[in-house]
Amino acid sequence: MTTIGIIGAGNIGSQVARAAIEQGYDVVISNSRGPETLADLVADLGPKARAATAEEAGEAGEIVVVTVPLKNYEQVPVEPLAGKVVIDTNNYYFERDGRIAALDNGIDTVSQMLQRHLPDSKVAKGFNHIMAKDITTDGTPAGTEGRRALATSSDFEEAAELVQRLYDEMGFDTVNVGPLSESWRVERDQPAYVVSQTRSELVENLAKATRASATAAPAPHADEA
Repeated sequence: MTTIGIIGAGNIGSQVARAAIEQGYDVVISNSRGPETLADLVADLGPKARAATAEEAGEAGEIVVVTVPLKNYEQVPVEPLAGKVVIDTNNYYFERDGRIAALDNGIDTVSQMLQRHLPDSKVAKGFNHIMAKDITTDGTPAGTEGRRALATSSDFEEAAELVQRLYDEMGFDTVNVGPLSESWRVERDQPAYVVSQTRSELVENLAKATRASATAAPAPHADEA
């Protein structure tokens, strides 16, 4: 069975782990404080999960989920993730991350930054515009009327397809936004951000997206429990 490495054990990371284990995946999860601090979480997740360092999670995962604060993205290990699909759940919260001019000015995206940090990986956006608690509660079988949809984005077709497969297994339809340069359309302050929407509604919300100023009124963090 495929192993998913998760770098970051916060609300999003732990909920993705739960959803993955429910679908039969093995999970190796890490945080910045050391595997020993994840004993309670791993016990809760069960026998298909184990704690590790970020490097070990990256090495063990055939797929790797990076879900760390943007301000810490350069701490993500590079070599263990080479050649792998890396799912980036991050958003830019200037209150937490500090001001990043290239994002404020709309000339870069969060996921493009991670892709440059991981030049030999295939980064895809995923799980960034859904509240953490909804990952394990809002999924429904394929074909269900009103099925919730989530977006992905990647410069690599195979990476976007992998995220689509994971979404479907976890109970969500998918809209592919296109290359990482377009991934801002599902980030903070955009119409598609942290709202429940069907595939057609998500397509409409993506079309409504405009580059938002970082000084706009704060939206809720997607990783809130």
